[in-house]
Amino acid sequence: MPGILLGDVFPNFEADTTIGKIKFHDFLGDSWGILFSHPRDFTPVCTTELACAAKVSDQFAKRNVKMIALSIDSVADHLSWSKDVMALHPEQASSPMPFPIIADHNRELSVKLGMLDPDELDKDGLPLTARCVFVIGPDKRMKLSILYPATTGRNFDELLRVIDSLQLTAQKKVATPVDWKPGEKVMVIPSLSDEEAKKLFPNGFTTKEVPSGKKYLRYTQP
Repeated sequence: MPGILLGDVFPNFEADTTIGKIKFHDFLGDSWGILFSHPRDFTPVCTTELACAAKVSDQFAKRNVKMIALSIDSVADHLSWSKDVMALHPEQASSPMPFPIIADHNRELSVKLGMLDPDELDKDGLPLTARCVFVIGPDKRMKLSILYPATTGRNFDELLRVIDSLQLTAQKKVATPVDWKPGEKVMVIPSLSDEEAKKLFPNGFTTKEVPSGKKYLRYTQP
């Protein structure tokens, strides 16, 4: 099955978008990136998702993350659909979409990136694009992927949370535990010895005792 694996260099594709033709790596520059796909223009769940993405776009910008969407329809359809999307939030209704949408009417990019949902077909019997999320680092490598079926909308609060985790763990030798949020304690990675951890974390760390007696649950403040 075509697709991109974690750690792979993300394809430097060229595409027509609502801001003109782009080359993906040039579009990203030195920023992080998030590419999220949609089954079709003028569909209910997709419209709510793009409206949410537009509303929180400043939160992605604060994290130096460039946003770009993809749908299988044309640029002309994307531009028309964008007006519906922005109208869902009256305070933004007169504003342009704050990120571009890729046109993929021949499904070429969707196939290349493994985005198609075989269980959701359009009126012509062709598979729709699933709700894929790809987070790409400044090194142009894929750092995270999430694949939702066409029938389930995304949670953009969760996408911001995982980006916070990815950016933190890219800088420090820590991992984020379940349900972690910025400001909460993180975990020292297992490959660090206690001696190495003491040097890296001057504020120290705490170790939770467990029945096995193994000292692997080590917590610290980032």
